[in-house]
Amino acid sequence: MENMPRWARVALVVALIAIAAGGSFYGYRHFTRPVTLTIAAGSIDGEGQRLMTAIGARLAATKSPVRLKVIDKGSSLAATQAFAKGEVDLAIVRPDLGDMSNARTVVLVTYGVLLTIALPGSKIESIDDFKGKTVGVVGEPVNKQLLDALDREYDLTKSKVRFKDLLPADISSVIQSKQVQALMIVAPISERYLTQIRTFFPRDAKQKPTLLAVDSAGAIAAVNKAYESYDLPKGTIRGSPAIPDDDLTTLRVPFYLVAKSTVSNELVTDLTKAIMEGRSSMIAEYPLVAQIAAPSTEKDASVPIHPGAAAYFGGDVPTIFDKYGDQFFYASMLLGMLSSVVAAIWKFMLVGPEGGSSRPPERLHSMTSRIRDAKNEDDLEKLEDEIDEVIRKELAKAGEGEADVGALTIALSRLEYLIGQRRRAMAYAQRAEART
Repeated sequence: MENMPRWARVALVVALIAIAAGGSFYGYRHFTRPVTLTIAAGSIDGEGQRLMTAIGARLAATKSPVRLKVIDKGSSLAATQAFAKGEVDLAIVRPDLGDMSNARTVVLVTYGVLLTIALPGSKIESIDDFKGKTVGVVGEPVNKQLLDALDREYDLTKSKVRFKDLLPADISSVIQSKQVQALMIVAPISERYLTQIRTFFPRDAKQKPTLLAVDSAGAIAAVNKAYESYDLPKGTIRGSPAIPDDDLTTLRVPFYLVAKSTVSNELVTDLTKAIMEGRSSMIAEYPLVAQIAAPSTEKDASVPIHPGAAAYFGGDVPTIFDKYGDQFFYASMLLGMLSSVVAAIWKFMLVGPEGGSSRPPERLHSMTSRIRDAKNEDDLEKLEDEIDEVIRKELAKAGEGEADVGALTIALSRLEYLIGQRRRAMAYAQRAEART
């Protein structure tokens, strides 16, 4: 390093700066790139998957730090099971379908409301009249826990009630063939789903379907916190004639977007913010997003809220100083250190090949300590050779008027004196050693 010419020092510093800049840029891109979370979604009609795909596209379009990779599981049950097995980071789930011990709610997506419909001409006026009847259930495997809760309350098994699993596409044919006397459908109360239900029962038909109340909804909800008692408003299915003809008590079950408890609070806060603030731009195409809301923050909620979501809904979102306060503190210390490093680099680039200052008199002056530390005649001869090299270069500049002759002469005289003094000291030491 001491004999490295100045141009080589400058080139080395430039190369190191380029490497440091490249590494910093790579580190910045690595730590600021979006995090992709996998989400399981599933519904019989595919609406859940489409909704999450639309939200994922919205996150990408707004440069959110969170991205979604939607995995279609075909049903809410399969999505819940995939989440419980740890296959995904997020899922759209019903809290009555599986293990929710590792789940934390991000947002309430919607509610599935139980619609119990007695078909026209069936003479069924209440759930107690189901005895010996066949009831068509849309998505029976998904609603198994709900049917069990109704069974325990109304003794449906003892009453020999039979349940028939149906797909939405099967409903019209089943009604026409009178294979069932009643229907059970769990669906969000939105125009899309209500329109589908209305198509099963033409307005001009002589007989109208009857919506049945779940009078024991409160008792069922008290035992199983996954369900809630709900009053279905008058005229929900049809306004004239009104179906139902009065507010009707039934059950509803929430659909949550949940995250693993291990997903970072910051990521969930960013995700929650992006979803809640992006709803207005999606309502026209996906009306169901209007039902997205804050989940329950109660301690006894069926699924506890994620701390990251709770921070957003509670208005406790960390500021940039809260998030990076320590980084700012250490950055200030680092800047102080960098200033010293820059000064050292500047000095390193400007020193001459001999390791001293760029000015020849100062380079000569820097040799004084080396003269005092010389151990033998060889050390002194090497120093004299270096002095001769400095003088040679300065004499070459003398013709151009760039040499500092006065300062050079003073430094040279000082070095000659020190070299002579050091030779005498070494000679005296050698004679003293010989006498002993």
